[in-house]
Amino acid sequence: MTYCRFVAALPEDTDNPNKHYHDCEYGFPVTDDNELFKRLVLEINQAGLSWTLILNKQAEFQTAYCGFDIAAVAAFGEAERTRLLNDAGIVRNRLKIEAAIYNARQILLLQQTHGSFYNWLAAHHPCSKNEWVKLFKQHFKFVGGEIVGEFLMSIGYLPGAHETCCPVFAEVMKRKPKWAEAV
Repeated sequence: MTYCRFVAALPEDTDNPNKHYHDCEYGFPVTDDNELFKRLVLEINQAGLSWTLILNKQAEFQTAYCGFDIAAVAAFGEAERTRLLNDAGIVRNRLKIEAAIYNARQILLLQQTHGSFYNWLAAHHPCSKNEWVKLFKQHFKFVGGEIVGEFLMSIGYLPGAHETCCPVFAEVMKRKPKWAEAV
């Protein structure tokens, strides 16, 4: 078995955060709403930038967005927006910051109707990527095809996170809930 091409090409002694992300997070099922929100925020912030940059700034994002606590981010007002726009540790893009706050508020609404963001996602599974994109655009901001696709691959809802010959692929498949085995 060999790793996915991108990770296999990294030097053995690399400090590149993609190796850890590939081996421990990418494609693995996620059930915690705050972790799901974190993945969505990071994917939105990656748009137009490198994923390595986002992974390197992950700790700063964690701090800036209150540990990705959905309720805390949903309560952000003008002072927090200004703080985020001045935080050199994160991506200082007004549209991405506004999307994070808006999307946190939307997730709170989904939690009220479905019990959790996770339950809302599970209730719509399986969908094609196009169906997911349409659904996300109805509820969230700054969610185009690439962002939605990568978010859903990162949490195991769409295939493609790992090549089937990658040993991590087998581990991901072992951890999938029974209802998600079609993916």
